[in-house]
Amino acid sequence: MTTDRMIRIVAGSFVLLSLALGVESSPVFVNANWLWFTAFVGANLLQSGFTRWCLLETFLKKCGVKQAGAD
Repeated sequence: MTTDRMIRIVAGSFVLLSLALGVESSPVFVNANWLWFTAFVGANLLQSGFTRWCLLETFLKKCGVKQAGAD
């Protein structure tokens, strides 16, 4: 698996998890403050789209995960 795919999986998982925890009909940990976490993930995705830098990508590279297109 490449860094690009892992970043998308982690970001999508974080967004879905924080939405589930922030929705009023959720049976556990219902708190609207979880939606701030969703906003944080979205803001990081937006800034990485403009700057082409992502902290998670840097971390994954240091852990030895291969980049897309690198053979």
